Amino acid sequence: MNPTRREVVQGIVAMFGGAALLDVDGFLARYAEPARKEVAARGIGVFSADDVAFLDEVAETILPETGTPGAKAAQTGAFMALMVTDTYSEQDQQIFRAGMKTLDDASRQASGKPFMEATPAQRLALLEVVDRERYEYQKGKKSGDPSHYFSQMKWLAMQGYFTSEFGYTQALRYLETPGRYDPCVPYTAGEKIWASHA
Repeated sequence: MNPTRREVVQGIVAMFGGAALLDVDGFLARYAEPARKEVAARGIGVFSADDVAFLDEVAETILPETGTPGAKAAQTGAFMALMVTDTYSEQDQQIFRAGMKTLDDASRQASGKPFMEATPAQRLALLEVVDRERYEYQKGKKSGDPSHYFSQMKWLAMQGYFTSEFGYTQALRYLETPGRYDPCVPYTAGEKIWASHA
């Protein structure tokens, strides 16, 4: 059974309201992951289930499956849709939604296929071009200029993945209860970074 919004809020309040010994893995399993699955199945706000699937593929192209599950397995598209719906201003929501269409149109122009029908290699090539455009836009951006749509997508994909159970416990090194504080831990190139604690 999926939790209600009230149960999710109560769980968050319990976690941040002083319950220091809350089982974070249990919290993710009980509240966060089922909520993402439900959103993916039915859509949210103005995002249809097809839109969520599109966002999953964008996120998967940014964070593909390797030795750990990719963004699609973490249902990052549902997270992205939820965050845009619940936290973005109307202007930023419009930029994000228009960006989805812009990305799909760019895919049709580059490969002759909509983004959802493009191969992973075609998607990656497209997002590399779009990311360079985003970078140049951000360099010249003045105060008050709107965000580039791909800045929004890329940030949400990263945030959604690394706050998912897969991202937090498999892509990062995670200890639910650290034994001690070590300010300077040796790091070897290629090692996973440590997940932060709430």
